[in-house]
Amino acid sequence: MTREKRKPEWVPEGGGAEYASSVVRGVGGGHDGIAAESSREPGDRPVNRRRELVVEDYVTGVLAGDRTVLGRTITLVESNSQRHEALAQDVLRHLLPRTGQSIRVGITGVPGAGKSTFIEALGIDLIRQGYRLAVLAVDPTSSITRGSVLGDKVRMPTLARDERCFIRPSPSGGTLGGVARKTRETILVCEAAGYDVVLVETVGVGQSEITVRSMVDFFLLLKIAGAGDELQGIKKGVMELADAVAVNKADGANRTAAEAARAEYERALHYLAPATPGWQTPALLCSALEKTGIAEIWEVVRTFRRETAASGFFHQRRLDQTREWMHDMIREHLQRRFYQDQTVREALPAIEQAVIQGNLPVTRAVRRLLDLFEKSATD
Repeated sequence: MTREKRKPEWVPEGGGAEYASSVVRGVGGGHDGIAAESSREPGDRPVNRRRELVVEDYVTGVLAGDRTVLGRTITLVESNSQRHEALAQDVLRHLLPRTGQSIRVGITGVPGAGKSTFIEALGIDLIRQGYRLAVLAVDPTSSITRGSVLGDKVRMPTLARDERCFIRPSPSGGTLGGVARKTRETILVCEAAGYDVVLVETVGVGQSEITVRSMVDFFLLLKIAGAGDELQGIKKGVMELADAVAVNKADGANRTAAEAARAEYERALHYLAPATPGWQTPALLCSALEKTGIAEIWEVVRTFRRETAASGFFHQRRLDQTREWMHDMIREHLQRRFYQDQTVREALPAIEQAVIQGNLPVTRAVRRLLDLFEKSATD
């Protein structure tokens, strides 16, 4: 058995071996615990990773738990190329019957709340319990800076080395709509590869929370005490999205302040409509550094899944999310067609300038552009 180092495809140009992950040839956690090599039928051809893959290669590799093919499949899903999009949708169509079995958990919090440390602590605990874990980091700024994405690989060193965990950034390409499409499809690919817990991390900067809420089952908000945001945090709409609020860094000299903040959040939550009907959002304490309160938070997630599954809301939420996803994609495709239309592109600079100079009302400018687009579409 040989072990080699592979650099993920998202590593920036010039990135070194520090981003490489270990790949063991012939061994992989496949579906139902079957190794990648042993899952091949006699006569199946092995996947040559240097050649361009076809649908069968992607599907077979993902279902066998081949991490290299999994990474390439996600890269295919994230591609904006129309040729790649058609291939990706064909791959997803074949993978769909093997999806939907995971618990999808969104985790958000302001920068400095300790999300990466928390996810590593939770992830290590889940792996010890026998779960296979996928961590997807959503960052609306990642198309330029990669934001916290590359940092997550460094701040989760134990998880990054464990082959039962798959960590992957989910870049937006500059638009939250891109996050919605690509991350949702990435979740499905990870589920087909046998990951039964999917954690979706967002940097906590505003609109991204609403987007991630629309694609997960359970949404966890991480807070910290002593940052001056306790009362301000209560006012933010993100509180109304959370299925649980956890005050992190409840350790050392900060323990008393964290307990006071938790009590304040608990009181505030009683005045807010719950994010999930029939579920009372709890306020909890944890310390990712000391690994305390982590198991209790996961037990809350398990209780949430059990109770919402019994009431039928768990399944209904997923149906509603799928419907919303369809409408999101319609809006995304219409917007892309609009801005790629040659007539619109030629007229847009002059109309923009007229609006900026105050010579053309915005409403009339929009109507003019839409008329041009509709006329071009019917010609």
